[in-house]
Amino acid sequence: DDGNDGKDHKFSLPKAAYCRKLTFLEGNDPRLRTGTLDLVPAPEVVADSELRHHHRTLVSYATVADVQGKSLDDKLTWFQTICNELTAPWESGRIKIVVRREQLLSDSVRAMMSLSRADMRKRWRVEFVGEPAIDSGGVMREFFQLISEQLFNPDMGLWLPSINNQKCMRINPASDISCPEDALIMFRFLGRLLGRALFDRQLIDGHMVRYLYKHILGWPITFEDLQLQDEEYYQSLKQFTKMNEEEISALCLDFTLAEETLGVRRDVELVEGGKDIEVTKENLPQYLEAILKYRTLDRTKPQITELLLGFFDVIPEPALTVFDPSELELIL
Repeated sequence: DDGNDGKDHKFSLPKAAYCRKLTFLEGNDPRLRTGTLDLVPAPEVVADSELRHHHRTLVSYATVADVQGKSLDDKLTWFQTICNELTAPWESGRIKIVVRREQLLSDSVRAMMSLSRADMRKRWRVEFVGEPAIDSGGVMREFFQLISEQLFNPDMGLWLPSINNQKCMRINPASDISCPEDALIMFRFLGRLLGRALFDRQLIDGHMVRYLYKHILGWPITFEDLQLQDEEYYQSLKQFTKMNEEEISALCLDFTLAEETLGVRRDVELVEGGKDIEVTKENLPQYLEAILKYRTLDRTKPQITELLLGFFDVIPEPALTVFDPSELELIL
């Protein structure tokens, strides 16, 4: 096996694009769906642009095509109309979340993770124990801000600053070691928190690397996303495409990457049997493709899967198709 797996496509570093494919499954717990996540070539993915609710079509391809060309303010107005339609009626009940300031995160996780997907779209009221909830809007804003601030704090171990921009956070590949008992629960919780913040027109205190906004939207991932996160690493990959067969061979590369976790170094296979596949000029495209997939998905696939599943517990995918990644970051 030369790592080519039968593909003979011409490869271009700037043009290669891959979209996430999220397949929903029903989990053991009826409140929480499970799902599988993969990166596939962009042309193989068809975006779902139709949303039906109570036997009515709320979103269609035609409405998406029309709204996509409008201003961000107009898009938000349209999106909020969709969210209002999705909000459960008064008679179906409301959700009251009561939290202690000194146990804000644990109380919030316990409360929000006990809710069904239908509950995630009911009207909410948040109260801090021992405090009058006079200005419920102000309490809600503080609730989202304080929790997201805790979750995105690198000291918690779920996120790390990106190489290029310390304010853009990337998922910590070792989050399962930093938070051994509940890392994946935290990412599902954060997904729900982000989705509910968007649903309620609230802002969260944290910015993620761009490819995570792309994953939420189902937009294509490209090598530019690696460049935005780590310019030096991107340039090193670009150099490979300029080398001849002898120069590549002299590097003695195989289909593995070295990872270091808490001071322990290990080799990760980018494809099955990768340690036995030498990188050549011929299979270089597949090597670079495997690196892109690993760095933007496979390295943190369980965390990203939970983040997306949590987000889509609140916001249906078709309702997002009018936004681009920069707009989504802005409105969150």
